[in-house]
Amino acid sequence: MNRVVHHFNETVDKAVIKPVAEGYQAAVPKPVQTGVRNFFSNLNDVTVLANDTLQLKAEHAGRDLLRITINTSFGLLGFLDVAQDMGLKKRNKDFGQTLGYWGAGSGPYLVLPFYGPSSVRDAAGRLVDSLYFDPIQNREVFPQRTAPVVLNALDIRVDRLKAKDALDTAALDPYEFTRDVFLKRRTSLIHEGRPPAEEE
Repeated sequence: MNRVVHHFNETVDKAVIKPVAEGYQAAVPKPVQTGVRNFFSNLNDVTVLANDTLQLKAEHAGRDLLRITINTSFGLLGFLDVAQDMGLKKRNKDFGQTLGYWGAGSGPYLVLPFYGPSSVRDAAGRLVDSLYFDPIQNREVFPQRTAPVVLNALDIRVDRLKAKDALDTAALDPYEFTRDVFLKRRTSLIHEGRPPAEEE
């Protein structure tokens, strides 16, 4: 079933998503693209802050909060990543990682329609993030959330254009390669880049 969904995602991507992403990349000035990416990154820092807090990582949570405050106040609502220039680096945290941090196994590997590689744990984590922590999904922040959700997804696809082309060219089996890279990356993120030699 995973391969069927993977094939579906690839078909949709080649027919619709990739051409739109390439058009966006060609038509929108680079500084605007960077500003859009920074804006959504700033919103994502709310999710990062929530999950660093749930992992009891007080120092990281404090830096996350500082990033949000600086970029929102002095970075034009996040369109400029002023905090990065001050040494406050962007972190990657989500509820799937939080579950893994507290010992939850990944469960079976899944390929989700439109979203791509995931696992039972990370799919549950994505749901929790979208319901409780992600400002993009919050109707009080974005009453009409379709536009920001689509624009964020488009920005992510633009950012991955070169990597995806390289994958399609180099990998003998893109499905297996994507699965293996995804699982290793998630393990690395959960363990802050220091994964155990063998994860149970």
